[in-house]
Amino acid sequence: MKNDTIYARYIKRLIDILLSGLALVFLSPLFVIVTILVRIKLGSPVIFKQERPGLEEKIFTMYKFRTMTSEMDEKGNLLSDEIRLTKFGKIIRATSIDELPELWNILKGDMSIVGPRPLLVGYLPMYNEEQRKRHLVRPGLTGLAQVNGRNAISWNEKFKLDCQYVDNVSFKQDLLIIFLTIYKVFVQEGISSKTSVTNEKFEGNE
Repeated sequence: MKNDTIYARYIKRLIDILLSGLALVFLSPLFVIVTILVRIKLGSPVIFKQERPGLEEKIFTMYKFRTMTSEMDEKGNLLSDEIRLTKFGKIIRATSIDELPELWNILKGDMSIVGPRPLLVGYLPMYNEEQRKRHLVRPGLTGLAQVNGRNAISWNEKFKLDCQYVDNVSFKQDLLIIFLTIYKVFVQEGISSKTSVTNEKFEGNE
């Protein structure tokens, strides 16, 4: 790897703790407002929890604001994302407000501000050796793939960008990704894939 070892091993984590802690304090009024709105519009629970693989594939519980209803069919199966994702849910997804609870994951050390996005545990057996490199660093709130297409690019492109990030971790790159993320939130690019309102399911490599 060609990354900045001192930054990657020590400084990056210190910055994560400092920025996530400050963000949790300063954004606390927003947390309260969004919690109330989610409870009113989508019901309980307000926080969506899901297990995801982190650094060295260690499983952790990731937290997000809920964006979908719990509507089920007559057999008790959840309806499709397209039906359960409400107008309100689309708004908080488009503005990335649903991701804010992940600041707690960052403070705890499960995640980093910048890194490959944590994907589903069920994808782990499907990765090839190159793709598994994404777990050599902590997963991120945002990452290189998120500022280069997000859900609008293919899985192969995402994994390529994830591995590119892992091989070149540096303060300069992280800073650029953070600024690009802020820009992408405002222009609201790449929120949905071409065939889904969220993200296409990874089916494995050919």
